[in-house]
Amino acid sequence: MFTEVQSSALPLCGIDEAGRGPLAGPLVMAGVILQKRIYKLNDSKLLSEAQRERLYARIVAASAYHVVTFDAETIDSDGISICLRNGLKAIKEALAPARFLFDGNSSFGVSGIETMVGADGKVKEVSAASIVAKVTRDRIMCELSTRYPKYGFERHKGYGTKAHIEAIKRYGRCEIHRRSFRIKEIDEPALF
Repeated sequence: MFTEVQSSALPLCGIDEAGRGPLAGPLVMAGVILQKRIYKLNDSKLLSEAQRERLYARIVAASAYHVVTFDAETIDSDGISICLRNGLKAIKEALAPARFLFDGNSSFGVSGIETMVGADGKVKEVSAASIVAKVTRDRIMCELSTRYPKYGFERHKGYGTKAHIEAIKRYGRCEIHRRSFRIKEIDEPALF
């Protein structure tokens, strides 16, 4: 199931993110170096919430890991690409020395970061990072839903579901909404 990444003297640190595209909430990035074998890892999107929670507990108990979060205000002011770059740098600094593999096709200009499309389903360290990032972000969104109960963040986690867009139409955006992310059904079209 998993692809073996060429071995070297350095441990492999898998990196993934959760929350690149939602309308609200943070971007969460995680880097994970597994120190023990963990079974049933997979891309977090292919696991149930209960499976992710169980695996999260095993991962954090059996790895060196680092989590970086960027709130909506930072995403709006710096842009998502700068946040991704800064997150990669922070993880690299926190978990060095290691080899670093990021899920996707861009290292966002950070040297020493390898990339692989679909790595979250192919490389166990990246699957582990995917799970840590997703569980961390989901927990943040559930906590934020208690502060902003009208939006249903505990259900859609800030993604652009029909119910979320309807709540924004009714109540407007709140503090944790990304104002730089346009919503087709709400925002005026950009003029070019």
